[in-house]
Amino acid sequence: MASKRIGIESSLGIAEAVKLANVDVIAAYPITPQTHIVEGLAEMVANGDLDAEYIPVESEHSAMSACLGASAVGARTFTSTASQGLILMHEVLMVAASLRLPIVMVVANRALSGPLNIWGDHSDAMIIRDTGWIQIFVENGQQAFDQVLCAFRIAENRDVMLPTIVHIDGFHATHVIEPIYILDKKTVSEFLPPYVHPNPLDPDNPVTMGCFAAPNLYTETRKALDQAVRNSRNIIDETWQSFGTLTGRHYLPIEEYKTDDCDTLLVTMGSFSENAMIAVDRMQKAGKMVGLVRLRLWRPFPTEDVLRAISGAKNVIVLDRHVSLGGPGPVCSEIKAALYPLEKRPQVVGIIGGLGGRDISPENFVSLVELGLEKIKTGQTGEMIMFGVRE
Repeated sequence: MASKRIGIESSLGIAEAVKLANVDVIAAYPITPQTHIVEGLAEMVANGDLDAEYIPVESEHSAMSACLGASAVGARTFTSTASQGLILMHEVLMVAASLRLPIVMVVANRALSGPLNIWGDHSDAMIIRDTGWIQIFVENGQQAFDQVLCAFRIAENRDVMLPTIVHIDGFHATHVIEPIYILDKKTVSEFLPPYVHPNPLDPDNPVTMGCFAAPNLYTETRKALDQAVRNSRNIIDETWQSFGTLTGRHYLPIEEYKTDDCDTLLVTMGSFSENAMIAVDRMQKAGKMVGLVRLRLWRPFPTEDVLRAISGAKNVIVLDRHVSLGGPGPVCSEIKAALYPLEKRPQVVGIIGGLGGRDISPENFVSLVELGLEKIKTGQTGEMIMFGVRE
């Protein structure tokens, strides 16, 4: 394996990964904070560094619609968006999954309106949870670069054929300049085979896509899609194992940090996990046995991995960066659902924080854990707990 280490903005590192993947079509509409990704790709196409069709559409709905057509005829296809743009795409996201089109998209996670806010949280990711896309969260630019390459290999596998999203926190990760190891083209070509659609749209060999389904068939189609999403897990594991062997950078659906002998575990997702690691170091140095569990694979949800990671703990504190208005945080709900069948299970409390770009520093994470343990002690685990709210 050959690679070079360069200092680069994470968004542009993502663009480099897309270029190395040798995509055929990019369709995108600019929206903060993902714009630098598609700006970088547009420049590559304009300069002749990337032989691809760049389609500058009039909306995110059109962007995903263009991606459907491109992928359906056998083109390796990429797009990127955020926040309201992702919501405008929502209608077409469902179609991409049901047509089994292996489009890859990077979402620079950002808060939803209203009020208008351009900074990062996980509101957009949670809204599109049930669209049938494979969804992977990253913590920094290196992981984003790596996972974009993995996403193409996962999505295009004949046993998967599903669209895939790489989620990266807007601004907190997208706009950070950091050292990223960029793989060489030969290595990427060996890791990522060409995309060959098994049944592409072709006038000479007609196929049907996007059929109408009456009540006597619709349930069966949804069952088939659900099974496809669940079955993708084997290929995800295999892809990450191959990538780890190739690069020395290993990825798992659930990644643990200093969890041995810990009775309290903090669960996070995305870039804030790095601050949480610092907090764990400080708490353990102070004699508090608190470990960290980082959720990387959001869909398909890795239930068995979650159970292995947290079922032996006494207390579990889950950070959600999204408000499910009128209900519990979505990540916390998933964790509780996974644990429910167990006769003996940890006490779980969900805390919502880091909304609209508000930071959670290592010091804040220490306070967040203390708050969670206090709520568990007083039996207040069922309420919605907002961290850092100004009274």
